Amino acid sequence: MSRSPLLVAEDALSLDGLRRLDPRAFDDAFLVLSPRLNGWLVRMGASRSVAEELVQEAFLRLAKHAPTLRDDTRVGAWLYSVTRNLWISHRRWSWLDGTRVLELAEGAFMARTPSPAEANAGTEMERRIHAAMAALPEPQREVLLLVAMEGLEPQEAAEILGIAPEAARQRLARARKNLKEVLA
Repeated sequence: MSRSPLLVAEDALSLDGLRRLDPRAFDDAFLVLSPRLNGWLVRMGASRSVAEELVQEAFLRLAKHAPTLRDDTRVGAWLYSVTRNLWISHRRWSWLDGTRVLELAEGAFMARTPSPAEANAGTEMERRIHAAMAALPEPQREVLLLVAMEGLEPQEAAEILGIAPEAARQRLARARKNLKEVLA
């Protein structure tokens, strides 16, 4: 079985350097992992600016917690988990934002605006795929993006999502089935 791109990328990172707060180790981790984290957040529905902000916050948390990371810590998976939690918190707070309330009220009377990923889609098929992905329930979309787009194994996705590997495989199967039905 081949290793996921995340694990291959992590091989080049120095966990010891991160624990010692070596700036080079953080630069390497940021260069290797931030584009992946940003892309994942955008596909989850974040704007590019929000994605960049949340990834920066995740790396600040890595800097804060790096000295206490265990020997078996997989930095990429740790950062995906932190970034996911930041995204969930951001969405909760955005619901409380007055601007969001107005958007929801207007949305009841206006056509749905495309997500940032849909707006950037170049072809009709890309737009259909992005719309179908956006229509998936979030738990299914999360696992599908982690496995299909990020190249992680279902077990790695399960670890990031904080669920059992079997639950990740079930969500993935449902997501693929639902996506296939929508695109058919």
